[in-house]
Amino acid sequence: MHPIRKKRLTIVLFLLVGVSVAVALTTYALRQNINLFYDPSQIAAGEAPVDVRIRAGGMVEEGTVQRDSESLKVEFKVTDFTSSVLVEYTGILPDLFAEGQGVVAMGRMDGNGRFVADQVLAKHDENYMPPEVNDALEKAAGKRAAMPATAGESSAGY
Repeated sequence: MHPIRKKRLTIVLFLLVGVSVAVALTTYALRQNINLFYDPSQIAAGEAPVDVRIRAGGMVEEGTVQRDSESLKVEFKVTDFTSSVLVEYTGILPDLFAEGQGVVAMGRMDGNGRFVADQVLAKHDENYMPPEVNDALEKAAGKRAAMPATAGESSAGY
């Protein structure tokens, strides 16, 4: 092989290896930062992975907020009006956190079906709804509308 060709081949191989390493490192770094969104119905159905960082969102269910008087631990349920999931959070909640308001919590599912959040985000005004929460609530409303009326319930609307 001619020395010039050998030198070109070496340069091309080094560039190829360098690009491959850069792509591999970028893919690895991005995979670490992905937080998939799950609504309470998906979590209740067991679709959410255990011990993997995810986002869960919905509305804070009325009457479910329980604060520990001796620590910053708070438990509440997040619902999409079809299913609900118990969320445990230790820390200071956002000022706009309230029952009946939309939230997105980031954390992990434990083995007992409880979502242990390390961050809770509340909506920032009365008209805003996080897109993931809005989509989940609309999907849940569609499921409720498709359900047949149970015996004893009147199908007439008042």
